[in-house]
Amino acid sequence: MKKWEYSTIPLIIHATKQILDQWGDDGWELVQVVPGPDGKGLVAYLKREKN
Repeated sequence: MKKWEYSTIPLIIHATKQILDQWGDDGWELVQVVPGPDGKGLVAYLKREKN
């Protein structure tokens, strides 16, 4: 059975692509983007398979 690890990261609107590309290069897959706890920013949920 596959095992996963997860991470959450805040997204900066003007740098979203660069942030997600960097995490993607490290093997992370975007699962979902939701509003941040302050209701203003965004938070990305990511996962990758554990080695």
